[in-house]
Amino acid sequence: MALLQIELPDGSVKSVEPGTTSHDIALTIGEGLARQSIAARFNGDLVDLSKPLTESGSLALITQNAPEALEIVRHSCAHLMAQAVKSLHGDAVQVTIGPAIKDGFYYDFHSETKKFVPEDFAIIEAKMKELAKADQTIVREEMSRADAITLFRKMGEDYKVELIEDLDAETVSLYRQGDFVDLCRGPHVPRTGMLKVFKLTSLAGAYWRGDEHNAMLQRIYATAFLNKKELKAHLFRLEEARKRDHRKLGKEMDLFSFSEDAGGGLVLWHPKGAMLRTIIEDFERKEHVKRGYELVVGPQILKTDLWKMSGHYDNYRENMYFTEVDGQGYGIKPMNCLAHMLIYKSKPRSYRNLPIRYFELGTVYRHEKSGVLHGLLRVRGFTQDDAHIICRPDQIDAEVKGVMKFVQDVASIFGFEYVMELSTRPEKSIGSDADWEQATAALRSALDDSGQPYELNEGDGAFYGPKIDVKLKDALDREWQCATIQCDFTLPERFDLNYVGADGEKHRPVMLHRVIVGSIERFIGVLIEHYAGSFPLWLSPVQAIVLNVTDNQAEYAQQVFEQLREAGVRVELDVRNEKLGFKIREAQLAKIPYMLVIGDREVENKTVAPRYRDGNNLESVSVADFISMVEADSAKYK
Repeated sequence: MALLQIELPDGSVKSVEPGTTSHDIALTIGEGLARQSIAARFNGDLVDLSKPLTESGSLALITQNAPEALEIVRHSCAHLMAQAVKSLHGDAVQVTIGPAIKDGFYYDFHSETKKFVPEDFAIIEAKMKELAKADQTIVREEMSRADAITLFRKMGEDYKVELIEDLDAETVSLYRQGDFVDLCRGPHVPRTGMLKVFKLTSLAGAYWRGDEHNAMLQRIYATAFLNKKELKAHLFRLEEARKRDHRKLGKEMDLFSFSEDAGGGLVLWHPKGAMLRTIIEDFERKEHVKRGYELVVGPQILKTDLWKMSGHYDNYRENMYFTEVDGQGYGIKPMNCLAHMLIYKSKPRSYRNLPIRYFELGTVYRHEKSGVLHGLLRVRGFTQDDAHIICRPDQIDAEVKGVMKFVQDVASIFGFEYVMELSTRPEKSIGSDADWEQATAALRSALDDSGQPYELNEGDGAFYGPKIDVKLKDALDREWQCATIQCDFTLPERFDLNYVGADGEKHRPVMLHRVIVGSIERFIGVLIEHYAGSFPLWLSPVQAIVLNVTDNQAEYAQQVFEQLREAGVRVELDVRNEKLGFKIREAQLAKIPYMLVIGDREVENKTVAPRYRDGNNLESVSVADFISMVEADSAKYK
């Protein structure tokens, strides 16, 4: 039998017998390398170290330092956690799925009798450590689809049976470790003893397969790392994220709330939260007008026929709400583009008029499943800083670059770094291949010319066109999808948009859909967590609070409050008969930038004593000087 020719990354070639494994090859290079290897990449595919090689090809060993290593370890840890849970609870718990995710992994469990609580974490972790210490070999096994169904049905694992029945494959792969077996594509680490650094982090509910009509499962989130130092740093970030949770801070700062009486995913903005929104929205309007956008407003509902014409009815209706008025069907808008196209069509347009940039702070409603609603970050009713640029094909490049510069400016003002992605045509889409190719090329060209690095996200474009997505990076280095630029040749065709060219003939324009911060609700949630509620002065809904020491200063405190309010400072007054320390602590909890303490000396000198929210005391100043200080600080962003 002919030997296999296995090429290694350094260009050397090893001749081996068919059936040789990647682990065998690692041993021929060195025992240290074999110990450090957790998987391999053969002819481009990730495989287990124990997989017998049956053809010649290229082989790269995946060591613990490789980029792929962490995901493999986390996926293997998900199986270890499921094995621990089954070992502890047996048939009382059914296993479902347990993938690796960005910051760790999770596993979903179903049980009629066992309700997991955080106190279970230490018990599960102890069992995981016990199983890891046993250093069980992890073995891949392939069997027919029918045999796998029989196996899992006998085990009482109904969810695994359902998964296998839905697979379009004659054979499936399983992984065994000790008495635990799970359905999985792999690869996995060779032994449980390689899984040493892990931590269970939180619990959540999750519908089976994400469908709210299915059973509610119990999801245990966890994470794993290759060393304790990385785990410690990650747990610190998690704790910091908990402190910054916008839902917690939003309540403490009295910004917003939700009510089941109103309905899930519908925000109730309190006065301070509404002021924060107003500051951001005023900023948005000013910045858009400065860049040549025209303000427009469209209706909240449009005839269903329009949503059919646009393709939303066929491609997006499960996310929409519909109603009927006088026998006519209407759709509540999930997007603002249709009204903007109708405004464009209201009169003839010339090539000299283009580009036209319509901007609307448009409130939209989308039917999000209850299981995915999450504070301000995932809601059903929200306002977008939505704009549509209608331009000639030769103007696409300049307009896309203009939007990218807009995003860069806004990210800088709010203190964000960002990354970009180019998302291409999804499987469910409308429009011709030629239009998609032209639109994608236009976005790619603008990105290449900008010099901004970006990643390619195949198949994740909008149903009507490719897009550039911008992900903001917050103070904890988490990424948040906010800005997007979508290039659309299709809707202008469907709505028969045109302009008269220099040749006197009608031509078809292109439409760019874009947002800069995206959903105002989501953006505020991100801002709260980015700043930990301590907004910069210009953005703070309350910039200062006037506090008296005793009732003797109440009258002067009232005068200071009125002077500041008349000057445009966003100010509150607290003259309650409470101890000064108590009032200061409350103001600090509300993250108010300045506390103006009024004592007898301030009354006598007609001054205020500013105290910053971090506890630093400033020199006493006149009211006029304090107003000038606030105006100077806020003017940086005006």
